[in-house]
Amino acid sequence: MDRRRFLQAGAGLAVFAAAGCERTSAPGYVASTVPPDERAATIAGMRPPKRQRPLIAILGENTGSETTDFILPYSVLTRSGVADVVAVGMREGPIKLNPALHIMPQMTAAAFDAAHPDGPDYVIVPAYENRKPEGPIAWMQEKSKGGSTIIGVCAGALTLAHAGLLEGRRATTHWFSTGEMQKISPKAIWVKDRRFLVDRGVVTTTGVSASLPMSLTLIEAIAGRAKAEAVSQELGGVPFDQSHDSSAFSLHGAFMGRVASNVVAFATHESVGLKLAAGVDELAVASTADAWSRTYKTECLSVAAANVRSKNGLVFVPDRKELGGLREVSLPTGPAGRAVDQALADIAKRYEKPTAAVVAQQLEYPWTAA
Repeated sequence: MDRRRFLQAGAGLAVFAAAGCERTSAPGYVASTVPPDERAATIAGMRPPKRQRPLIAILGENTGSETTDFILPYSVLTRSGVADVVAVGMREGPIKLNPALHIMPQMTAAAFDAAHPDGPDYVIVPAYENRKPEGPIAWMQEKSKGGSTIIGVCAGALTLAHAGLLEGRRATTHWFSTGEMQKISPKAIWVKDRRFLVDRGVVTTTGVSASLPMSLTLIEAIAGRAKAEAVSQELGGVPFDQSHDSSAFSLHGAFMGRVASNVVAFATHESVGLKLAAGVDELAVASTADAWSRTYKTECLSVAAANVRSKNGLVFVPDRKELGGLREVSLPTGPAGRAVDQALADIAKRYEKPTAAVVAQQLEYPWTAA
């Protein structure tokens, strides 16, 4: 879910809060139970459709693609070593990520087609700034017809809906976008309480943070449970089942009130800098920058003297060469898969726990302040 749409809602929320919005608490998070046979069907539905060692295209729209939706699957799948993963841009030049960061694509869509005329096994579609981009829609429709599994991460499901890929299929998306998905694709069957779903070659997920369990499950489908668990442990022992509690995420009073108060508190708004160096873990970078950019108080800018190649081969294009007067935000020192927890803790320390809760709500991340 991109920050711009929440900011558009923020002005209205400010008026709502000023009129006396009741600041109720968010509901508690009680994850669903996923039956073993459903989990087995999910794994079977996510197995590679073409190759023993699959080819995965992460499809970026250069004008705006969600930060974590794009980088996290790339990072997790690349470090696993079970597939060939390519960061694809619709054209040459940097991909602008929302709400923060810029990266260079490794191939354009045209170059990918020339190199792989039989198409990828999987196309991963992040949320785009433009929900109905002609180029990506045409590309994923072609790949779907050619037998590729199409994966819509978070509000990427809306682009899949515009492409006609959700009609008659079970699907999910970010909690803020469920109504829009059903409006675009009236015959899509929205399923609650699942972090991700697969239905006949199409995978969809809930909010931003669902990209992690989905990616680990894809590893399981490709290389088995033991491999997925090993990558999970490397990332900090993160769980990766489908269980979820959809009712815990909504525009409740506490969320709306905090968003409104942060939006109008102009004097406390600030820009922060995130220093990048060669070999940096791109998963930690994405999680940190994405979280800090969702406070409604902060602009997070990347800082490096030149382009930076990450641990798993992504090239970041920095926003600034020097930190200058920016306050520095640190990357986590622990496992990259727990970077969101560290970012939320740091945000709570800087801006108080209700603002960290607003960030977690946008990420659709079950988080309880310590």
